[in-house]
Amino acid sequence: MDARTPRKAPFHQLPAFPVLMIQAAVTVAVALSLWFFQGAVAGYSGLLGGLIALIPNAYFAYRVYRYFGARSARAIVSEIFAGEAGKLILTAALFSVVWVGVKPLEAVAVFVGYLAGLTVSGCAPLIVRRFPKH
Repeated sequence: MDARTPRKAPFHQLPAFPVLMIQAAVTVAVALSLWFFQGAVAGYSGLLGGLIALIPNAYFAYRVYRYFGARSARAIVSEIFAGEAGKLILTAALFSVVWVGVKPLEAVAVFVGYLAGLTVSGCAPLIVRRFPKH
């Protein structure tokens, strides 16, 4: 008998979903402000930087919350490690694709968008605490 119990809740009901939505909103806000103050190249560069932070975080959330329950403890721990490794690889791949594939690009704006996304991830414990538990 398999001890892992797959989660049947949809992705939008996961505990990390509010953090991902706030991260997406911050990414769009940073991109729009860069677009307004610095121009179109800075705007889409900031958007790409924010997406480089958002997409791997969404992958990590999907991997970590696939299983639940005490019987799935080993599966959950292995998913945390696999999700973090995948997140790092995905981040490096996305940075590579952006640097090689997007011309013209403003490097400072990419890092501003990326750091804004990371800041939201760093504030995740404060964000999740304010939302009701299931």
